[in-house]
Amino acid sequence: MARLSKFLESILEIVLMLLMVGLTAIVVIAVVYRKLDASLSWYDEVASVVLSWITYYGGALAVIKRKHIGFDSVLLSIAMPVRYYLAIFAEIVFIAFFVLLAWAGWQVLLVLEGDTLVSLRWVPVQFTQSVIPIGAALFILCELLAAPAYLRTVRQGQSLEHLEIEAEIAAEERKRA
Repeated sequence: MARLSKFLESILEIVLMLLMVGLTAIVVIAVVYRKLDASLSWYDEVASVVLSWITYYGGALAVIKRKHIGFDSVLLSIAMPVRYYLAIFAEIVFIAFFVLLAWAGWQVLLVLEGDTLVSLRWVPVQFTQSVIPIGAALFILCELLAAPAYLRTVRQGQSLEHLEIEAEIAAEERKRA
């Protein structure tokens, strides 16, 4: 499972780098054209779509790395076994939300059938909005891959964030010694 997790993490990082380079190129090109008094009609629409893709795929990467917003300190202040059951409940709620989002995103795609972008008539809106169900499915997959290690640390009374901070401190102390 760790191998699959690392593979997915690498894929998400590559996709995000490509999207960020693409967005940067789009913005730079649009600025140059605007300075030349020849604004691009499609810039705003395409840039907003790419930014939403970065948001969804970046969120999935944050989930698999367990770098999203959490309340580990609050959770760790609760005694076992209640702490563990609350962590499992939170995982279930998280996954249930994204199952609902994937379903709703799929329904949106069905409604948008035949629509195209306003500025680029050859680009289907279904393609641009496909990030909703795909992103939701990625969130679910990433959560399922990251959950076992997270639940182990919760059971042990540790926080991944605190473990990382302690590792960084130890690395710095080794450098100084």
